[in-house]
Amino acid sequence: MTAPTIGVFALQGDVREHLAALHALGVDAVGVRRPEELERCQGLVIPGGESTTMFKLARAFDLFEPLQKRIADGMPAFGTCAGMIMLADRVEDGTADQETLGGLDITVRRNAFGRQVDSFEATVDFVGVEAPVHAVFIRAPWVESAGPAVEVLARVRGAGADPRADGRIVAVRQGQVMATSFHPEVGSDLSIHQSFVDLVLQQ
Repeated sequence: MTAPTIGVFALQGDVREHLAALHALGVDAVGVRRPEELERCQGLVIPGGESTTMFKLARAFDLFEPLQKRIADGMPAFGTCAGMIMLADRVEDGTADQETLGGLDITVRRNAFGRQVDSFEATVDFVGVEAPVHAVFIRAPWVESAGPAVEVLARVRGAGADPRADGRIVAVRQGQVMATSFHPEVGSDLSIHQSFVDLVLQQ
């Protein structure tokens, strides 16, 4: 089977780490900064970073509408941390001019787990992955609510001292779009990336 070409939104964020993870799985992984680079991709990863900067840069590079259209037309997409915010239909605690690409019928809360100093690690059970996943949360969002078509893939348990965090949704999928509030590109566990590659291969 020919390896799929999967792009990584490369205008801002943890681009190199995602490219490395995809390359390790034998994928033709490419950075995407222009619409013509997006055209050759069968799937797209939107990395962690700063969501407001991401949408502004996507606008500046004429990439925002092409991304929206490809996702709406069924291209598989995978967002991590800020990428989850970019794929959410609704954002709590966003900036006044916050825009998203959409694709997931969820409401996310930006920086829900706190500031950089509140970053933490946890082990989560992830639907479709046999072993528990080591999850790194850095200024991470969580899912406040999810529509009926959204499958909850993971929840966090015992997330630090804040009791409001316990049980929060931290990974979802709706059709060909999936997202995590944590950073699976950190460390050597490729299971979440493999789940996305499998999703792309099903197309």
